[in-house]
Amino acid sequence: MKSYEDVYKTVGAFSWTELMTNNPKAATEFYGSLFGWKFDVMNMGQGDYHVVKADGTAVGGIMAIPPDAKGMPVAWGAYVTVSDADAAVEKCKALGGKVCAGPTDIPNVGRFAVLQDPQGAVFNVMAYSPPAN
Repeated sequence: MKSYEDVYKTVGAFSWTELMTNNPKAATEFYGSLFGWKFDVMNMGQGDYHVVKADGTAVGGIMAIPPDAKGMPVAWGAYVTVSDADAAVEKCKALGGKVCAGPTDIPNVGRFAVLQDPQGAVFNVMAYSPPAN
């Protein structure tokens, strides 16, 4: 059985989940109580990012809906690992999908994009950066 760290590096695997909400404090209290999650808080410049920890392993995040996404519904989003976010964007467009955001770099994490399939489902792709030595 693969560890979580191995899975998130696997191209094509779901690797991260993220909640965008209008009330991260209430969300962390709710999910922390419901699932026993712990959180590490990182300041991301536009607000705090709450890294979800399950049994000590980072498995997702909770953040406020960004100002440039005003009107976006509160929702969980899934990330799929890709080897190249830019190539995934181009292939998505060629297959009839849509680019909602990105590709954008996240320092020390990787490069991501928010995409939409031809039927309307939104998902994220992430090309993770190699680990720092």
